Amino acid sequence: MRKLALLLLLTLPIAAPSFEAQAQNKKSPTDLRGVLLEQLRTTHTEEDWFVPVNIAVAGLTAEQAKWTPGKDVHSVGQLTNHLLFWNTRELADLKGEKAQPFSGNNDETFNNFDAAQWAETVKRLDAVLTELEKIVEAADDKKLAANASLIAHIGTHNAYHIGQIIYVRKLQGSWDPSKGVK
Repeated sequence: MRKLALLLLLTLPIAAPSFEAQAQNKKSPTDLRGVLLEQLRTTHTEEDWFVPVNIAVAGLTAEQAKWTPGKDVHSVGQLTNHLLFWNTRELADLKGEKAQPFSGNNDETFNNFDAAQWAETVKRLDAVLTELEKIVEAADDKKLAANASLIAHIGTHNAYHIGQIIYVRKLQGSWDPSKGVK
């Protein structure tokens, strides 16, 4: 029952201003490139409906990053490592490069986290996300259309795990609610 409660909490929206508030605050993109860039940027650096990853992981020490609230719940470091793994892999795909070998065991993408590399993990994730945005900015319309679903899924996947990061930080007591989530 406790696991079910935790799972349900992890699926709750992080923050959801009204559609009207969103429309008043900024102009929404009207083309595919604009929508995809908005998805990538709002899960990377731009605050919008939810907290972006750069804010979600900011200010954490390596010790805090490896803390977990219990068995079968990932730490912020593990979640960030997982995001780094998959975003790096998708970036390679979009660039037409061969991705690093992968056994197919998704648990490894979480469990390979090394707290000693926390600062580097955060820095690398930021760089990969920045490069993904640049790829979308520079892609011709044909390549953009061919990869639109993949790019949209990248944003969705990132948003999902950012929510988990915030929740773990709340459980840990290391989340500052003035950063966007009360």
